[in-house]
Amino acid sequence: MKFKADRATLLKALAHVQSVVEKRNTIPILANVLIAVRDGRLSLTATDMEIAIVEELRADTKRDGAATAPAATLYEIVRRLPEDASVELDHAGGDAQLVLRAGRYTTSLVVLPTEDFPSMTAGALPHRFALPAQALRGLIDRTRFAISTEETRYYLNGIYVHAAESEGAPVLRAVATDGHRLARVEEPLPEGAAGMPGVIVPRKTVAELRKLIEDVSDEIEIALSETRIQFRAGALTLTSKLIDGTFPEYDRVIPRDNDKVLRVAKKDFAEAVARVAAISAERSRPVKLSVARDLLVVSAASPDQGTATEELEGGLVRYESGPIEIGFQARYLNDVTDQVTGDVEFRFADGASPTIVRDAADASALYVLMPMRV
Repeated sequence: MKFKADRATLLKALAHVQSVVEKRNTIPILANVLIAVRDGRLSLTATDMEIAIVEELRADTKRDGAATAPAATLYEIVRRLPEDASVELDHAGGDAQLVLRAGRYTTSLVVLPTEDFPSMTAGALPHRFALPAQALRGLIDRTRFAISTEETRYYLNGIYVHAAESEGAPVLRAVATDGHRLARVEEPLPEGAAGMPGVIVPRKTVAELRKLIEDVSDEIEIALSETRIQFRAGALTLTSKLIDGTFPEYDRVIPRDNDKVLRVAKKDFAEAVARVAAISAERSRPVKLSVARDLLVVSAASPDQGTATEELEGGLVRYESGPIEIGFQARYLNDVTDQVTGDVEFRFADGASPTIVRDAADASALYVLMPMRV
């Protein structure tokens, strides 16, 4: 194998693929990146056995072949080369070391056998559809904050993606919950997604995918089976195992009869919550919302630090039902309001029941928050 590539192109691809490599692993080959030149095309592959990222890139290929090299080391070497460097990688085959040359710089890296490198790309992915990158970013950004980190409830450690129906229209729905809050976001169902199984995309996959599609403007091609999912964006392909578990019947925790409606300006509300929550260093301390007609009082108390209160009224608040007091964890309130672009709409039943939170400017997202005692 032999090729030349410019440093910027190679560095960007290495940054993408090496991010999935586990820094500490007991299987040496998983610390390596697979570099392959086939039919004049260069590809880089990395995997942790749960996720695999493959990126094809432009290069001046001289000789077909493949080799594996330590991903982190190769990335660091290329990162430290001059910006305008041209990088040549040369592997004679077998146990020979991988030689990297850039100008007057030369280094040799120990390789491991390519046949030891695991493949995650085999097997059929019968369900295929495409989603605009912006829509996929929206599904991820508005749900991932609610993914559970509790490993014992592994089936909550991801985003549940499935075809559903909303007000008579078919939708692609993404749901995440940790038992304290729930996020449900919808997009129009893409062509080809109607027969897909419901799948749980793991938290790490969600994080890696979100990084990879940050600057993508085209559609993302998605293919899946009941055990694997694949995302293709141009020259990048991410393949991941799915969580083998049953997502709970989330519809049961979404209240139906919450008839007390509070609408409050997003920016003013979020800033008020942040200011009163600053009274306590405890992230789990509740913030109390006291609501009366067109008046919202946000307050918090700390046994060690004191109390804080802020009133919102006038054109910032609309509420026409009876008085209510309810408490929520400040971080959970902020996580939800971070996703809202218009006014924040709360729908209460009483001070002890689950509360629905919506973006008054966007009906595609719904959030549920469990209250705290205050």
